[in-house]
Amino acid sequence: MPNQVALPADESGMVRTRMAELGLPGLIDVHTHFMPEPVLAKVWGYFDAAGPLVARPWPIAYRTSEEQRLATLRSFGVVAFPSLNYPHKPGMAAWLNAWSAAFAARHPDCIASATFFPEPGAAAYVQAAISAGARVFKAHIQVGGYDPNDPQLDDVWRLLEAERTPIVIHAGHGPAPGAHTGPDGIRALLHRFPELTLIVAHLGMPDYAEFLDLAAAHNRVHLDTTIAFTRFTEASWPFPRDRLPQLLRLGDRILFGSDFPSIPYPYLEAVDAVLGLGLGQAWMRGVFYDNAARLFSLDLPEVPSR
Repeated sequence: MPNQVALPADESGMVRTRMAELGLPGLIDVHTHFMPEPVLAKVWGYFDAAGPLVARPWPIAYRTSEEQRLATLRSFGVVAFPSLNYPHKPGMAAWLNAWSAAFAARHPDCIASATFFPEPGAAAYVQAAISAGARVFKAHIQVGGYDPNDPQLDDVWRLLEAERTPIVIHAGHGPAPGAHTGPDGIRALLHRFPELTLIVAHLGMPDYAEFLDLAAAHNRVHLDTTIAFTRFTEASWPFPRDRLPQLLRLGDRILFGSDFPSIPYPYLEAVDAVLGLGLGQAWMRGVFYDNAARLFSLDLPEVPSR
């Protein structure tokens, strides 16, 4: 299917210029996807069909080869990113983890990632992934259709809590609710495992307020900006502007994410949507670079304070 999204002619240069104006050497994107080609083809097919979990037409802006996608992301000045695979059924997670580990080994700027599913043996392959170098996990409650408090995951959460390994978790009801999405399940999970290091994807869209409150109550809960604040998202799931002061206060735990490559608008729009909040240079420098560099202990150039 041809690209249906018009991309700016000098998009890479414009993204890099915006980061340079913040005094940053680039940016860190904590929410990107690189998948085995058959898996990615099925994901794109689901988006193309506007499936029930997508809820609306969703063109793919960067439908190119893996090599081209890597070059595009790097051309924006992205200095670190994860692959973030996730399973939708039992028996997938371990081989996805093997693929992700090999991908990260080939591309040193990739933050090695892994995933899991509520199934027998989950804790064993999660431990194996951590031992192999995984630094972030992906949990997709919406697509996986599982309860985060499923007893089969207790040992997984216990292990990730002890290791303080971040988990990018899609838990909000957006873009369409799943059987176990929403803040209640995460609230219950944090009651049981209060030291989990969570990165709530999409700011918990559309349950922004509830997930901001969870972050305020749990100092190891972070949120990523993935697809939030863009015109595409604001048309259906607007961020409550009265919560901007809270977003500012939580600035050291807000991380930039994009959902590249499967976004329905230019990457530049995701960057500009965050910049357009007007929350100050210190906040933006944290969101685009400093917070993720610190959370993942990345060996990157330190940014002088302003």
